[in-house]
Amino acid sequence: MPEVPPSDAPIGDGALSMGPVQADSEAIAEALISRCGPEIRLALPLGLGKPVTLVDALTRAVARRPDIRLSIVTALTLEPPNADEGMAKRFLGPARTRLFGDYPVPYYAQLLREGRLPDNIEVAEFFMLAGRWLGVEQAQRHYIASNYTHALDVVRRWQPNLVLQLLAEEPEGALNLACNTDITADLLRDRQAGRLDFILAGETNAKLPAMPGPAATISHTELDYLLRDAPDFDLFSVVKRPVGLAEHAIGLQVAGMIRDGGTLQIGIGAIGDAVAHAMIARHEGRIDAMTSGRPFAARIPSDLSERGSFRTGLYCVTEMLVDGLLHLFEAGVIRREVDGAAIHAGFFVDCRDFYKRLAAMPPETRTRLQMVPVSFTNQLYGEEGAKRAARQDARFVNSAMKATLLGGIVSDATSDGREVSGVGGQFNFIEQAFALDGARAIITLPSTRESGGEVRSNIVWDHPHESVPRAYRDVVVTEYGVADLRGRRDEEVVRAMLRVADSRFQPDLVAQAKKAGKLPDDFTLPEDWTRNTPEALAAWLGPKALPDFPFGTDFTPVEQRLLPALDRLSQAQASRRVLAGLVWDGLRADHKPHAEALERMGLDRPAGTQERLERWALLGALKRAAGG
Repeated sequence: MPEVPPSDAPIGDGALSMGPVQADSEAIAEALISRCGPEIRLALPLGLGKPVTLVDALTRAVARRPDIRLSIVTALTLEPPNADEGMAKRFLGPARTRLFGDYPVPYYAQLLREGRLPDNIEVAEFFMLAGRWLGVEQAQRHYIASNYTHALDVVRRWQPNLVLQLLAEEPEGALNLACNTDITADLLRDRQAGRLDFILAGETNAKLPAMPGPAATISHTELDYLLRDAPDFDLFSVVKRPVGLAEHAIGLQVAGMIRDGGTLQIGIGAIGDAVAHAMIARHEGRIDAMTSGRPFAARIPSDLSERGSFRTGLYCVTEMLVDGLLHLFEAGVIRREVDGAAIHAGFFVDCRDFYKRLAAMPPETRTRLQMVPVSFTNQLYGEEGAKRAARQDARFVNSAMKATLLGGIVSDATSDGREVSGVGGQFNFIEQAFALDGARAIITLPSTRESGGEVRSNIVWDHPHESVPRAYRDVVVTEYGVADLRGRRDEEVVRAMLRVADSRFQPDLVAQAKKAGKLPDDFTLPEDWTRNTPEALAAWLGPKALPDFPFGTDFTPVEQRLLPALDRLSQAQASRRVLAGLVWDGLRADHKPHAEALERMGLDRPAGTQERLERWALLGALKRAAGG
């Protein structure tokens, strides 16, 4: 093994021009401290691109050295949900590795969550795993509000002296940025141009598929240190959530607004899967049967409505390559090429099946999926003429947490200012939709959510923290229809949003709009607007037998039956009254139809009062989830 460079070797010297120093993680960590200390400013890729073995070695080494300070700027630290107690432990404990992979949660994240991060180490993120850091004050205080395209500027101004990256190896031996060209590619260009001066160290992982792209392959000479002989840890697997009737309804409507020959961007999650599934159904001529009998008043506006298969096919430009897009590519829906690529993406993280399909893809097919910086995908600046020509008839589809009655979009923060996730690239694509001819920004959200055992509206009168201001209102889609808001007067916008709101909340919204003078005092809801109910949705889509997991799942059949019950049980924890109702239902329920579920949760033979209460509560939730 080559020796690590001496501690007095300057950053960016030419001593390593023949290739990176290879050593074990501890030796590399000590060398990095020697060369970058006493102030180490580490730029760490978001998501899957973190070389966890190296990062952990550096974190542990700095934790032992109070004279060294480590500042980390990153995003989307990956970790499975907590499963330390209660039903979560019963459900996720036995299935953790199968569902999430044997992915090592970064040591800094463990310390941060447990409140044990040393004073000489700090972490700041510009996008967080949704909902995972709401109760961690240090994570909340160090959150950086930044659009994805501006994150590069944040890092540039911060002047990192160290960048670490998980790498794939290409068959010819070159190194590959693979899952994260997003910001790293531009940082490397800055270093080559002399605008930045930092050490680059990498860790290879044979499970990470190498990807094509003009900035994806890097030379060994660009790397200062390389960790090659560490165990190849499992890639983090994003567990697919069930696609419910609300998500399917949204997907069917969005699929009816995508123009053949146009450009597409969609995100990860149940709604993204629903959109991709509906688009494939449209391509195969099956969508009319799915949409027949639709009972709701707010339909797709005629000037947005699109029908028929995708004969020309779509081009995709997206910050995140997700499983739904890969299925659309495999189905031939995404096939229009720009510079030899049907898909240009900045990063990826998804399920284990997604990684396997990428790795098994023939090289001549995979070359049509190209990884590029987000400075390319998320904005028009730079080669603007070519980008405008390529991104014709674009439909940028993104999800939101809430929408206001005046068209403001809430996607990242709670009303009290706690950060749920981050702004990410949502506003980048909405801005493109307003800048490009024929483009539209489509925001999707279920009309309601359940919180604390109560159903609440996701369409609200106002919200103190809007991710996207109402000046950028465009198209909003709920399970109850499509609201076309662009260029409309406030009164028209309010009416359009009321038409796609759940009818249980329409009267209160009307009252608030009247109080603000946005509706006339004599306004009344038309009768056909008041049919937006879960019962009407179930009557429409229930008989269609739409799949809970359109693209497969790692959950077993019994786990799939448990999921809706566990969701109900989780929501009930905030209300003693609701929880007591579940226990009462469970006391009266026949356990025999749910014997397999009880056994899976270790509650088939309860011992003691606590386990009996858990069994009854679960039985009650299973009974209600089954419609009993």
